[in-house]
Amino acid sequence: MTQAIDRLSPCGRLARHHDRDRYRVALLAPPEAREAQFAVIAFNFEIARVRELVSEPVLGQIRLQWWREAIGEIYEGRQRRHEVVGPLGDAVRRHALSRDHFDRLIDARERDLDDGPFDTLAELESYAAATAVPVIRLALQSVGEGEGGAPAEAAVHIGTAWALTGLLRAVPHHARQRRVLLPAQLLQTAGIAAGDVIATGAAGRVAGVVEAIADRARRHLAAARALHRSIPAQARAPLRAAVIVDAHLNRLRRAGYDVFRRPTGSDAMPGLRLLWSVLRGRY
Repeated sequence: MTQAIDRLSPCGRLARHHDRDRYRVALLAPPEAREAQFAVIAFNFEIARVRELVSEPVLGQIRLQWWREAIGEIYEGRQRRHEVVGPLGDAVRRHALSRDHFDRLIDARERDLDDGPFDTLAELESYAAATAVPVIRLALQSVGEGEGGAPAEAAVHIGTAWALTGLLRAVPHHARQRRVLLPAQLLQTAGIAAGDVIATGAAGRVAGVVEAIADRARRHLAAARALHRSIPAQARAPLRAAVIVDAHLNRLRRAGYDVFRRPTGSDAMPGLRLLWSVLRGRY
């Protein structure tokens, strides 16, 4: 195992350390697509953590602009010296990855610089799609899939479900930062103030809000799986991200949708479920 980790590229090691779930999905890709997916995961990590690195929004804007310019230069045939930009440039050239997906990811991360909550579940879904769907679409391109059709439609549903579930799992982390991203309308309907979530004093009542969002994520997974017969075999590896989402949603359900409760079950379970999905030919 140690030798296998040592053989990972810098982007592969970064993906494994900072985004284990996407790393697991990328391992299912054909060898010729794996490094491109690692590079996309590493890029996504870099822009997703901007909010954590800055003390004020303008500094975050500067960091995101640096990435906009770096991506632009790749498509102009130039490349900055950076451990992620280099492999990302190689991936773009080798697999003809679309710039629009990178731009959308960067634009979406501007919302992270605003500490205010989302007003509605629809707004949260839109943010979820913007921050996760392009990652899957780029993974699909790395295995030779075009921009349209059933794989792209399934990616929209799976990416949205992925990010919604991730946001639920991050509620305690956001609360420690005194941030609440749960939709204000759902909280208001449940009679919960944002301050209660931050203080974790309304864990039981928050569970109802969490369950409503989890149910929406499940509906997206169901919509993606309804397209299964229209998905070419080579496109199924990136879409197996759905299996990871399932595993986390099941853990949330077992915890009674109490996101402040330590989840039960083995951390290896998502990986085992992925292998089983490969054997079944499903996602």
